[in-house]
Amino acid sequence: MSEAARFFLLQLTLIAVVLVLHTYLGLHIIRRTLVFSDLALDQLAALGAIIGVQLNIAYGSAFSYVVSMLAVLIGALLLALVKPRSRSLPREAVIGIIYGLTLIACLMLTDKPGGDALLNKTFSGYMPWVSWPLVAVTAGIYALLLVVHYIFRHRFIALAENPGLLRNERLWDFFFFTTQGIITVLIVPIAGVFLAYVFLMIPAAMAAMFTRTWGRAVILGWSLGFIACALGLGSSYHFDWPYCPSMVLSLGVFFLGAIVIRYLLSRKKQSLSKGIS
Repeated sequence: MSEAARFFLLQLTLIAVVLVLHTYLGLHIIRRTLVFSDLALDQLAALGAIIGVQLNIAYGSAFSYVVSMLAVLIGALLLALVKPRSRSLPREAVIGIIYGLTLIACLMLTDKPGGDALLNKTFSGYMPWVSWPLVAVTAGIYALLLVVHYIFRHRFIALAENPGLLRNERLWDFFFFTTQGIITVLIVPIAGVFLAYVFLMIPAAMAAMFTRTWGRAVILGWSLGFIACALGLGSSYHFDWPYCPSMVLSLGVFFLGAIVIRYLLSRKKQSLSKGIS
């Protein structure tokens, strides 16, 4: 096997693993209309890593992951507790404020010689860091989280489909955002803030256009997301484009294509209905 083939196999294996849980959690986020919550958690994970560097903790090391996880847990707690009941202050506005403050903190901490490279690394990630041991650890943790979500699926789904009816809702909210935060901490050092957010949102958004069934949506979102990422990765290699932006753009193109297909299907359905009537 050539070096290029090994590289693609490694990257695509990680993407295949990551997209399963990201698509499922993305469906929750979309159906709860908390579309920027993951971006806020991604930025908090980046802030934790930057704070770690300020404390002489190597970026991407085990201790760096710990600091990032602490920052994400604070964010998960805020997302669970801060739930304004007034329509004049939507919950999404609070999430946006958390993201904005976190981003500003990252910019301030990196406003020094060499800080631009660190900030760019948190935004764009560094896919060449991927190794088979990293894939194995990621797969193991993601599998454990999938088991947790399967065991408590009725409570997590109730947060999305029957808000306000679940007992101890804030506790389950915190539990949900914590599981979301764990995958954020794992993927941000590799994929960066933007690709990590896109992994969670675009495959789920494409699937949500065509089905309401959870299982079918996960399969559809994973399939479309994987094909888009594979094409983005191939384009990056062929045209010598940066890895993460190439995959973001590829997923974006697929998303626009899904919108067009959904529109055409809707028009066809309307035409058939008029023909029958």
